[in-house]
Amino acid sequence: MLRKISLIGSLLLLLSIPNVSKAIDAAKPFLGRWALSLPGGAGWLEVKQMDNYLDASLLWFGGSVEPVTSVYMEGNTLVVTRTRTFVRTTNAAGAPARTHVANTLFRFSLYGDLMVGEQVSPEKDGSSTTMRFTGKKIPDVPAAPDLSKVVYGKPVKLLNGKDLTGWKLLEPNKTNGWSIVDGVLVNDPAQKEGQPHIAYGNLCTVDKFEDFNLKLQVNVPAGSNSGVYLRGIYEIQVLDSYGKPLDPHNMGALYSRITPSESAEKPAGTWQDLDITLCDRHVTVILNGKTIIDNQPVLGCTGGAITSDEFIPGPIYLQGDHGKVSYRNIEIKPILKK
Repeated sequence: MLRKISLIGSLLLLLSIPNVSKAIDAAKPFLGRWALSLPGGAGWLEVKQMDNYLDASLLWFGGSVEPVTSVYMEGNTLVVTRTRTFVRTTNAAGAPARTHVANTLFRFSLYGDLMVGEQVSPEKDGSSTTMRFTGKKIPDVPAAPDLSKVVYGKPVKLLNGKDLTGWKLLEPNKTNGWSIVDGVLVNDPAQKEGQPHIAYGNLCTVDKFEDFNLKLQVNVPAGSNSGVYLRGIYEIQVLDSYGKPLDPHNMGALYSRITPSESAEKPAGTWQDLDITLCDRHVTVILNGKTIIDNQPVLGCTGGAITSDEFIPGPIYLQGDHGKVSYRNIEIKPILKK
């Protein structure tokens, strides 16, 4: 009997080998990084072939780039899942609790160079929603540019110290918490106790830019959070992270993508200097005189990007929906020649 079971197992293993090989071949066109165009936002997908399995990371609208729960092939369709949990209660007292694990399903198909995707999300009431989107493969990041050979144009001051000329709300339907106070750009997203939550907007330049050097000063109150988006695509984090361990979500990081090489933050409530260069999809960040990101490659957009297209000009935008923050001396120098 044992010999018969062993023989059956061997036959099943042999039969599965062609299927594994077929799945690996079917996955090859999906390998690499993809810019996802989502309804009203941006996303990013990276698919890797490991030793004996597929792996993937996904950015979906906001938040961080995160590893997916699973990734596999259904014929010529790539399937990705992400898992979230939510708690149900059976009575007004909130007990007993019931925790559900929900899998959001993403299916990706290729039509020539175009990726077409579908997201199916389970909802708490037992229904589901479907969203469709498209994607394009991102070319490999080029070699790091020689910044010593870069030629800059004349510096342009982005703040006049009097009003918001040259700036606009990124989301016109949201509340504007930005104003000029004593020559300083201040965001004060105040909420009223007992009143409905007020949705405050992000602020962006009217002008759009390609590659550049950007210098500014920022003052972050205790516990507050903002961000500087380069071309509206890549967020350099602005956060009260003084004294915290190194993390890709700390002050000066390329949000969730590049961790600063050292901690250079100042305590909350003090003015800090940011010197940022974006060139050929590489970023350099100097925080308070210390180089914390040194000409590192950028693999894709970050959460909150207004587009996933890294090859078009875009605005500088300042995150205003998180907390109080102040900016001054914002100056940009366009790169003319690399």
